[in-house]
Amino acid sequence: MNIELRHLRYFIAVAEELHFGRAALRLNISQPPLSQQIQQLEQQVGACLLARTNRSVQLTAAGRQFLQDARVILLDVEQAASRAARLHQGEEGEIRIGFTSSAPFITAVSDALFTYRQRFPQVHIQMQEMNTRQQLTPLSEGRLDFGVMRNTPLPETLAWQLLLREPLCCIVHHAHPLASQQSVSVTALANEPFVFFDAQSGTALYGETMALLQRYQIQPYITQEVGEAMTILGLVATGLGISILPASFRRAQLAGVVWLPLQEADAWSEMWLVWSKQREISAQMKQMKSLLLSESWRR
Repeated sequence: MNIELRHLRYFIAVAEELHFGRAALRLNISQPPLSQQIQQLEQQVGACLLARTNRSVQLTAAGRQFLQDARVILLDVEQAASRAARLHQGEEGEIRIGFTSSAPFITAVSDALFTYRQRFPQVHIQMQEMNTRQQLTPLSEGRLDFGVMRNTPLPETLAWQLLLREPLCCIVHHAHPLASQQSVSVTALANEPFVFFDAQSGTALYGETMALLQRYQIQPYITQEVGEAMTILGLVATGLGISILPASFRRAQLAGVVWLPLQEADAWSEMWLVWSKQREISAQMKQMKSLLLSESWRR
């Protein structure tokens, strides 16, 4: 059996017009080839689909059933072609993104994700919260399309591009003596009790902050070690110590905490967009990458 889509289109036109001449005009072909195509179709199907007389054309019972099925088949083909085109253009499919706990607080990230969702509602965005260290293997193995993470040593299999650089801030309880200042130097924190990340937590912020303190010969007195930035904020709000976090966390708007910009010019943290060098960049990834790296979010 060798039924082609054109046979279905020709049959549907004749079945709807119930007239070979009008169907031929609708299809922009001459009538004799149309009659031949319908005859070929009936031979392929093995059934009479149209009852013809000199005055009329009527659908047989087999023809009525074939008309319903032919319409469904053509619709399925059109929808399949449309889905393939949207997938090719990045308008449909799935994109998987790993992100650190600080990423949703960064305007450049949240605004880009919102805009992507508005432009491409048919693309499923799968977000997975992971610390920087946890993202490296899924990215290398292709289980994540992108990673949004803090700057960290990367394996050679991964590529990266800077999303943004943001200042680091000291956070203190509102009754702390430093709370009345407009900013603070790192050196003023030498004897303060710190609430900070556990060294084994896997967050790149631990290494960044420790490197900053070491550059100014400060060995922090860490009294509380935790795994999450929001826990750090909560403990600082109870007065258990001070800490250092990127300025983006200010969007959490936690009462009882005062944010003090650090005065040192090198007190900053980078957020990176990371992906595998070995994977082909899909249309969905190109669209997402373009939005995340857009300078408009940083103005």
